Amino acid sequence: MEQVTIYGRMSCPFCVMAKNLCESRGMPYTWVDMIEKGMSKQDIAEEIGRPVHTVPQILVGREYIGGFDEFSGWVRRNETADAR
Repeated sequence: MEQVTIYGRMSCPFCVMAKNLCESRGMPYTWVDMIEKGMSKQDIAEEIGRPVHTVPQILVGREYIGGFDEFSGWVRRNETADAR
């Protein structure tokens, strides 16, 4: 399993849900707290190479996944594929 990187903030419920999803599935992840690190959405955009309008912004390895909805879908698809 590749490392998941979550850019977000603790005051964001979708960011916290993304962290919880990783923890509940035993997925290795790095949490990048944009408030703690003093990052703006523009800083995150420069890190991931695309415009950022909302958080969380999630990558698996170097693959951009998107926000929480896209990430939860990605997790479901990969669990289904692994079960086959």
